[in-house]
Amino acid sequence: MRRLFGLIACLALAACSLNPVKPPAPQPLPPPVAVVEVEPPPPPPRPDEVGPLLNYHQSLRRMTQGELVKELSGLGLQQRSPRVAVQMGMVLMLTRGGGDLARAQALLDSVATAADSDDAPLKPLAQMLSSNCAEARRLAEHADKLALQQKDNQRRIEQLNDMLEGLKTIERTLPARPAVGPQAVVK
Repeated sequence: MRRLFGLIACLALAACSLNPVKPPAPQPLPPPVAVVEVEPPPPPPRPDEVGPLLNYHQSLRRMTQGELVKELSGLGLQQRSPRVAVQMGMVLMLTRGGGDLARAQALLDSVATAADSDDAPLKPLAQMLSSNCAEARRLAEHADKLALQQKDNQRRIEQLNDMLEGLKTIERTLPARPAVGPQAVVK
């Protein structure tokens, strides 16, 4: 019997070596997660910074050109900051001097595109004012073109009127034609 148990044990061991136990299949790795760096949205403008600037703009609109020039020179004496740049841009938008809109747009663009965190609350306002400057410049250029066209048209009208008066003068100096009628055709 011992031999039988020994034989069975040997056969069992031999069977285990012929069909080895397979290790469990490895779990598939989850697909790699794409890491997307999302820039946090800029903080919303704080009313305590933008509100006074909007009120300032309304007060500027009530000023005369002389007062606007004084305001601009006063702002030029202040230390440069995003707030002062926006204020100067607002004044330049209203002075309408030669190149003032372009200067205003440059000042406002500098605030709108600045990477400094101090400018962040004023960026949306600066962007809006800059786009208004660009539109006003486009309209001013269009008005200038129309004024040139009108001037050119007026000059042409005057030339045509002069030609017409010349033709009328020539017509008045021509001798009168004899009347042609049934009696004039006698043979």
